[in-house]
Amino acid sequence: MTTGSIFGIGLSGLNAAQAGLVTTGHNIANADTPGFHRQSTIQGTQNPQLTGAGFFGKGVTVDTVLRAYSRFLDNAVLQAQTQQSYLSAYNDQISQIDNLLADSTSGLSPSLQSFFSAVQDVATDPASVPARQALLSQGQSLVSRFQTLNAQLIQSRTGMNQQISDTVTQINSAAQEIANLNQQILQAQQDPSQPPNDLLDKRDKLVADLNQLVRVTTITQSDGSLSVFIGNGQTLVIGKQAFALSAGPSAANPNDYSISYTANGATVPLNPSSLQGGSLGGLLDYRSQTLDQVQNNLGRIAIVLAQTFNDQHHLGMDLNGALGQDFFKVPMPQVISNGNNTGSAVISATNSNVSALTGSDYRLSFSGGNWTLTRLSDNTQTAISGFPQTVDGVTINLASGTANNGDSFLIQPTVNGARDLGIAITDPAKVAAASPIRTAAAATNAGSATISAGVVTDTTNAAFTTTAGALTPPILIQFTGPTTYSVYDNTNPASPALLEAGIPYNPSATNDVFPTPGALDFGYRVQLSGQASAGDSFTVGYNTNGVADNRNALLLAALQTANTVGNGTTSYQGAYSQIVSSVGDQANEIQVQNDAQDALVQQTTNAQQSFSGVNLDEEAANLIRYQQAYQASGKVLAVASQLFDTVLGIFS
Repeated sequence: MTTGSIFGIGLSGLNAAQAGLVTTGHNIANADTPGFHRQSTIQGTQNPQLTGAGFFGKGVTVDTVLRAYSRFLDNAVLQAQTQQSYLSAYNDQISQIDNLLADSTSGLSPSLQSFFSAVQDVATDPASVPARQALLSQGQSLVSRFQTLNAQLIQSRTGMNQQISDTVTQINSAAQEIANLNQQILQAQQDPSQPPNDLLDKRDKLVADLNQLVRVTTITQSDGSLSVFIGNGQTLVIGKQAFALSAGPSAANPNDYSISYTANGATVPLNPSSLQGGSLGGLLDYRSQTLDQVQNNLGRIAIVLAQTFNDQHHLGMDLNGALGQDFFKVPMPQVISNGNNTGSAVISATNSNVSALTGSDYRLSFSGGNWTLTRLSDNTQTAISGFPQTVDGVTINLASGTANNGDSFLIQPTVNGARDLGIAITDPAKVAAASPIRTAAAATNAGSATISAGVVTDTTNAAFTTTAGALTPPILIQFTGPTTYSVYDNTNPASPALLEAGIPYNPSATNDVFPTPGALDFGYRVQLSGQASAGDSFTVGYNTNGVADNRNALLLAALQTANTVGNGTTSYQGAYSQIVSSVGDQANEIQVQNDAQDALVQQTTNAQQSFSGVNLDEEAANLIRYQQAYQASGKVLAVASQLFDTVLGIFS
């Protein structure tokens, strides 16, 4: 062996130790850099030299610098983080709605209670104008509360649309940066065995950031580039090319932003259900699973309250002796024609049975010459054979025009219920607290039979005229014996006209007079009971000057606890409590999942960092080790130098 061989060995040791020091210093400098993976030098022996005495080593070589990367651990972190971002975005939104609805002062419950307390005050003193004015004031307060709640829901929707737009902008930016890094990596990685570690870390960090915006899948290509996919396999990045997403008002519903995918000059809307995970998925799911339902169900309560209160108000009589009119302005359904429709069809919708309203939206679509109605809450489909068609209390009609294949319409029966609710009367005298009919027994009756005060069922019946103080005809009920009676038109009491005779009467039961087993139906019902004698008579007439009558006010007050919502399954307050309970349960579940996911992210991150992260204590030890190796290699060079000097001395 020559001194040159020893010198080469020492020099290789110096280079290897220096590479170790550089790599260790790089690790220390990037200990707090997000996405950085610890790097280490991989050393190998140089090819030995064959001599007659055997193989002698020629020193060390640095083969490559590797980063401590585990696809399994990094993917585990990605999966945990995308779900954490999803839950965090969902939790931020739903917590605001939960606080809004459940607030004991700003929620709907206090206003409902105050309104019906005012109705009860009118029932207590029906002739009191101040009590009637207070009822109108409380009605307006109730309307304002509905509108305020709805306005905050709309504000939440508007803010969410902006967040969706901002998130899409961030996705596009991250996708473009990944594409740029793909190109840099391809240029830098001339030798596949020498990976550009820092560029790979930057790309992985961008993928992690993108994955927190929306769940992505990735495939590493043979050339080292990374392809990124979202949704149902839409390519976001391939090689050095990035494809763009866009956000804007949906063609199906301009109030909501939709996400579209642009490729090869074509823009295709993406199904929101395919964009899972990340903050974008959380926003979209919050909108469809919480916000839409809350706004629709709040509107449903407003519509049912307005219609049922109006229906009962119509059956009463006001201070002027006129029949009751609308108390509330009843909101109407909203029909939105898809912006991509090519036909001329115009669809209209009315709420024909408010008790049957579900709080769902519907999509009416035309394909292959057939109409199909889809209830969006559960995707139940109904084939529409002709118009008009009533489903779930909503009557749908083709108002005009014709549809082309692919045309669709969004029908929202209740979405604007809280927004469009209003008070229809301003004059307190028009509050219909009294009943428009009055019954009386003749003073000469010998039997113990009695007649009820009567219940009005339909003031559109011909018996009720538009002239205040009239009932056509006024009725005389005359008993012909203990078990039969006749009904007369009592317009002329001196000579009543027979309407129906020989009607059976059961003294031991309650007998409904109108409608009778015969043809009589005057839009009200009275009942007879007790033992009657021949010649006993009763009259039914208009409740003229009945200003102190509170019968209709009592029926209006009873609506507070009546089961009028959801096909007669719950009351106004019960329906609102269901909204509050549902949102509260969802918010609590999301919060629990979010807390658990935070812990999972921490666990997976710790596991990943224990493998890939920089341990400063370990790096400090490496510094000492490589320093000593450098010094030792320097000593080898010093010995080689002395040997070389000795050789030179031989020839001097």
